[in-house]
Amino acid sequence: MLQALTDMLLLWKDDPSVSMVVLRGAGERGFCAGGDIKDFHRAVSNDAHGEFADLLSLEFDLDAMIAGYPKPVVTLAHGLCMGGGIGLASHAAIRIATPDSSFAMPEARIGYTPDVGGTHLMALAPGFIGEYLALTASTFSGVDAVELGFADMLVDGEKFDDVLDALPDFEGMDAADIAAGLEVLFGSFAASPLMAAQPWIDHAFSAPTLGEILERLDAMSHSAAAEAAEQMRANCPTSMECALQSIRAARAEEHLRSALDRELRLAKYLMHRGDLAEGIRAQVIDKDRNPAWVPASIGEVDVAAVAAVVAEPN
Repeated sequence: MLQALTDMLLLWKDDPSVSMVVLRGAGERGFCAGGDIKDFHRAVSNDAHGEFADLLSLEFDLDAMIAGYPKPVVTLAHGLCMGGGIGLASHAAIRIATPDSSFAMPEARIGYTPDVGGTHLMALAPGFIGEYLALTASTFSGVDAVELGFADMLVDGEKFDDVLDALPDFEGMDAADIAAGLEVLFGSFAASPLMAAQPWIDHAFSAPTLGEILERLDAMSHSAAAEAAEQMRANCPTSMECALQSIRAARAEEHLRSALDRELRLAKYLMHRGDLAEGIRAQVIDKDRNPAWVPASIGEVDVAAVAAVVAEPN
């Protein structure tokens, strides 16, 4: 799929008969989510790390191409839009989600870390909600996605065909004008529950370390903070450290390409650790939901080793 999309975008890039590109998920289940996870498990379990890294490099280059494409790219995300789906959907010029779409970067559950430019998007989200999403691996709705900068507008899924029918009327316009016109014609609005929770999220997830974030969550009296702490304690400690440092490095730079390059370095670091294979086993293959992380606690994570990977190579 990644290669086919790359080939078509390269073909259409200089084709004068193509004025815009639309990317839409096939089928009813969703836009894109997790179809490659079992392949990743086979790669890291059978010493095929290079194949894994090559696939990720192809994927990240495709995401960057979508972000910088010279013609408007419209993405229509429905159902599940997680992991690699966010890389395809959320870097486009015109990003449409449905109110009931489910977005997530849940990589910390499987011993991995947000990639496909996800750390760039999380860094640009309001306050410290990006850290919250990465460290808890929480799912958020299409409504939240618009407020957080992962999508531009909400359109009911049953109107997607109407959007496609209307696109020829916008031929020759730039992406901003197309987006504005589509929102007027088809857009809807709803308040984001996640944005309403921003005050306590910012208080906890602005802390400098994983340990201090958990301390702040544990000191809060409401159930949402307790749930966030419980989610963190179930996730891979090393993955969370990678995510925390990667998001904060991305916030300092605000460049998608540098975020993608950093994410690839972290992927190569994590794929040689046992946590990734163990996390996929526990969550996807055996589904016992009981991964044995090494190390098992955030206090034992090699923070300096992660920082060296996050930093620009010499």
